Amino acid sequence: MKNVQGRVWRAGKPVDGFTFSGISDCLAEEDALVWADIYDPDHEALRELAKELGLNIWAVEDAVAPKERTKTSVYQSHTFFTVYAIDTRKPDEDLAQDTSMLLKHRISAFVLPRGLITVRLPSVNGAATEFDIGEVSRRFDDLGGQRYGVGALVHGLLDVVVDGHFEAVEVLDDAIESLEDELFADGGPRRGLQRRTFQLRKDLVELRRVVLPMREVVSTIQHRRLDSSTEPALDPLYADLYDHVLRASEWTESLRDMVTTVFETNLSLQDARLNTVMKKLSGWAAIIAVPTAITGFYGQNVMYPGINTVVGFIASSILIVVLVILLYVMFKRRDWL
Repeated sequence: MKNVQGRVWRAGKPVDGFTFSGISDCLAEEDALVWADIYDPDHEALRELAKELGLNIWAVEDAVAPKERTKTSVYQSHTFFTVYAIDTRKPDEDLAQDTSMLLKHRISAFVLPRGLITVRLPSVNGAATEFDIGEVSRRFDDLGGQRYGVGALVHGLLDVVVDGHFEAVEVLDDAIESLEDELFADGGPRRGLQRRTFQLRKDLVELRRVVLPMREVVSTIQHRRLDSSTEPALDPLYADLYDHVLRASEWTESLRDMVTTVFETNLSLQDARLNTVMKKLSGWAAIIAVPTAITGFYGQNVMYPGINTVVGFIASSILIVVLVILLYVMFKRRDWL
């Protein structure tokens, strides 16, 4: 199978010689630990490996299905879970208003007593790079995971995924705050704010679908470890990881309220600005109506005092000026102009 990488440890020490065909042999050794990462797997080869290792066939189908939700499933001999790592586009990128800021990378994993098999599918939402699987390996080494077995590998993977969720939440939080500042800017919001708000709302919904189910995934894996009485030194790390998942979930929920508030506030401000414009137009219309009424009155085809005289012209002009000034002062004091 192409696009396969992995590592093998024996007696807590890394060794060379990892091959895809040797995965089952490594897993059969009592003192061995193996991690195989398969990118864009060949379906038939993966089915053969699953049959050789005794993996659940439906879990294998879920690992390569085009669309699958974040979830975890516990079987007698292994645990299967699917999660989504999140990257964000750089703020300085020239993005269209309807372009998502989020880049999703799907990762499925089979957790065995002495091994971890991760299956990654190519990104389909325009990501230029794929998930940095090397970061998982580095965190495993920093932890000294050789002493703790497969639990340390799983923790390293989930820790990188949850950190990516936090970074995505922070980016969306900053974007929503910038929209809030733009709402009350002196010059008013730029064009397209409503569309950008709607796109942020879509991104937030997409992020919630990824972040919220992580509570179930981490909780299930954590309890699976406790039930199997594996290395207790990892318990505080998993408890901390679960706390991070809860914080990311709560932060995501608060952002949903924020973006809804921005959306509704923008509509309210638009209504307020429209009312202000209508009020000013009505005020000026009232002022303009005064000379129109007076000149219209003096333009009637009947005899009246002052007709065809200079005195009548002066009187009508003075009346127009006085009434216009009077209305202007009244409207100005009431902030209608």
